Amino acid sequence: MNRDELVEVRSLRPIFDDLEIALSHLQFSPPVSHVYNPLTYARAPFHLYLEKYVAGAPGRTLLLGMNPGPWGMAQTGIPFGEVAAVRDWLGISAPVGKPEQSHPARPIEGFDCARSEVSGRRLWGLFAEMFPQAEEFAQKFVIINYCPLVFMEESGRNRTPDKLPKIEREPLYQACDEALGRLLRVLDVKRAVGVGRFAEERLKSTAIKASWELEVQSILHPSPANPKANADWSGHVLPVLQALSSPS
Repeated sequence: MNRDELVEVRSLRPIFDDLEIALSHLQFSPPVSHVYNPLTYARAPFHLYLEKYVAGAPGRTLLLGMNPGPWGMAQTGIPFGEVAAVRDWLGISAPVGKPEQSHPARPIEGFDCARSEVSGRRLWGLFAEMFPQAEEFAQKFVIINYCPLVFMEESGRNRTPDKLPKIEREPLYQACDEALGRLLRVLDVKRAVGVGRFAEERLKSTAIKASWELEVQSILHPSPANPKANADWSGHVLPVLQALSSPS
């Protein structure tokens, strides 16, 4: 790809439309009781995100998350989508619908959600410190989640994709790997960062499947469930992100 050519949003939407369709055919068994797909009910803000922050110059560094949190992307449709960060820094706000079946402990309130997603607050907050304007961030980085689905147990507890049984995990990974491989090519990604070890492993596996040359590393996941992240998450990852944003 010519580095002077911009990646247009019309080349990105089919990747996620196809992923949405592929995931809609999958079935998940207990202990998973509810599955949310923000690509469906939060389509409007997600498409704005694609247009403003994923479309653009090829060759940027891709940061890959695992899957949505209940108070982040599940609410806003944006990866690590803590409401205040998405609305106030990214400048995105749009109507959000509802999943077909909602868990009473995990209601979808869209941009009216008063809960804060800690992981998203940490990640987007750090980028806001690094870049005065979100548009400057978008010249260097792209953030996407590997899997767009939210898995919840009857208790309301999250279940991450890696904890699904193999018979359910394999077709999920196949669909997500396919979408990720297409995205790497369309965006001409040469360098990627897994936000956590899971994402790092999926990047490496997908690059091999797609026969795509990719430099992969990882950063500490900002989840509050991670003791190291609670101690000094920004101190761990800031030097890495600064190095990645410096001219090569």
